[in-house]
Amino acid sequence: MTDANFQRKLNEILLTVEKPARYVGGEYNTPDMKKPFEANLLLCFPDVYEIGMSNLGLSILYQLINSKPDFMAERCYAPWPDFGKKLKENDIPLFSLENRKKFTDFDVVGFSVQYELLYSNILYMFDLAGIPFYAKDRGDEYPIMIAGGPCTVNPEPFKKFFDVIEVGEGEDMLVELMEVVRDGKRQGLSKKEILKNLKKVEGLYVPEFFEKGETVKKAVVRDFENAFYPVKPLVSNIEIVHDRAVLELYRGCASGCRFCQAGFYYRSIRERSAEKNLENAKAMLKNTGFDEMSLSSLSTGDYTKLLPLIEGLQDFIKDRHIRLALPSLRLNSFEGAFALQTRMNSLTFAPEAGTQRLRNVINKNITEEEIFTALTEAFSKGYNHVKFYFMLGLPTETDDDLLGMVDLVKRIRELYVRLTHKKDVTIGVSCSVFIPKPVTPFQWERQINFDEMRHKQDLLRAEFKNVKGVSFSYHGAETSVLEEVFAVGDDKLNEVLVRAFELGAKFDGWTEYFDYELWLKALADCNIKIEDYTREFAEDEELPWDFIDTTVRKDYLLKERRKAYKAETTRNCREGCNGCGATKNVRCVKADGGAL
Repeated sequence: MTDANFQRKLNEILLTVEKPARYVGGEYNTPDMKKPFEANLLLCFPDVYEIGMSNLGLSILYQLINSKPDFMAERCYAPWPDFGKKLKENDIPLFSLENRKKFTDFDVVGFSVQYELLYSNILYMFDLAGIPFYAKDRGDEYPIMIAGGPCTVNPEPFKKFFDVIEVGEGEDMLVELMEVVRDGKRQGLSKKEILKNLKKVEGLYVPEFFEKGETVKKAVVRDFENAFYPVKPLVSNIEIVHDRAVLELYRGCASGCRFCQAGFYYRSIRERSAEKNLENAKAMLKNTGFDEMSLSSLSTGDYTKLLPLIEGLQDFIKDRHIRLALPSLRLNSFEGAFALQTRMNSLTFAPEAGTQRLRNVINKNITEEEIFTALTEAFSKGYNHVKFYFMLGLPTETDDDLLGMVDLVKRIRELYVRLTHKKDVTIGVSCSVFIPKPVTPFQWERQINFDEMRHKQDLLRAEFKNVKGVSFSYHGAETSVLEEVFAVGDDKLNEVLVRAFELGAKFDGWTEYFDYELWLKALADCNIKIEDYTREFAEDEELPWDFIDTTVRKDYLLKERRKAYKAETTRNCREGCNGCGATKNVRCVKADGGAL
């Protein structure tokens, strides 16, 4: 198909699909897409445009690569099924948004893998692009296919699809990868020769050349203060999930919650200064015209310079009628929320468990007194809408812990009525099923079965039904099980993914497309039992991801697990080093801003 025919046919198709703006590119702040380059990269996000455009990691890498004179990066998002069908019917391969290039026009194609229910969409995009699924079936005529993102902490369930897997933070690692590819092209090296050279880069896992007994050390941005930040992000043509500027304050988390993969995976704790964050914030707002900015991190309230930053921003945002949002707050660390002159509509907190005993088990270092102190402050400031996140199926959990959740919410409502003499408070309670994740103290735990899930959900639904002003919701049991299987799975699951895609799996994170029976058939066809992955793992058992060195020692995680069963807590990392091992890369930032 000629370029002219392709363009004409594409324009015809775009008139027939939902939200054609997803596929046209040309967003405000798009970099120069006509510049010469020596190596190019296609960044793919295996979900729809509105979600992919809201991903900060992808935004950082896109702008970073395009800031380099020798490189160019373009983007591709998963087409909604209506557009995907049209591409198939018209024999049009999936293409980049910027220059409408095929995947095979790129030296490197990278996928951001954010959570397990996206795995089927990787194959969906491979299929639409005409890329063979397995790396072993792709010769030099195909690009180097890479994967990055949080799920690479256990890459085994999808490793056969990729030539290279990035483990850890991508800023420095991706630039070095592109440099190796560029140099390989200059030297006329084959793909295999380039892959051998890529194995030498810290953080890169090259399955073809990996030998048993080797480890892959996660890449870490050591100079976070001066790390690249996209102060000219793309401004989408349509409304996206997070349609605002995003300012990353710091990276890592000091809390040590035992269920939280991100909290352990992104150690050490590294901060940008208030001055650097202020500079980035002002530049970003000037370059985009956004009227809202989110102050983002794993726990925004823990940023040691939060109040000076907000104070420094006040005049700037007030004059421009810009709203600040604090999306991630801990109940015992959110004073910054009340320093904002632009008041938020509601507050969201995550106690995770309804009793103090269970909060101690998971090392959620907040007391009931701190919960009520925080909410007294919030209600006194005029807030009348609060949302809480809890988990079901945590280790050692009993029905009494679940009833404790109901009792806690009831007393929070009573607190509001007592303080305000009003009954207009609305409380949202959302419960997700606990999913044991790799590189956490709970990575050895079993996941509760369907009967247990339904019992717990039914109990809470019945109890909350009679509590005025409270809305109760919970996540689906089936998706939670599938997430667990692929979170802790091994390389046998590569074939399951292919079989599931053949049966029609895609967009599994979307309720209207998720089909659990389809997945059960795929697992059965590959002779895989769910129970092999949702069981408790022995403490001395070799785990599929043990070859990944996250810098947090396995023996430390095991120690934390044993403390959990005694309901013993571990102090916040900012109060003093607990010896997890992460500081051998970069020292953590203390509460006073100094290094541990």
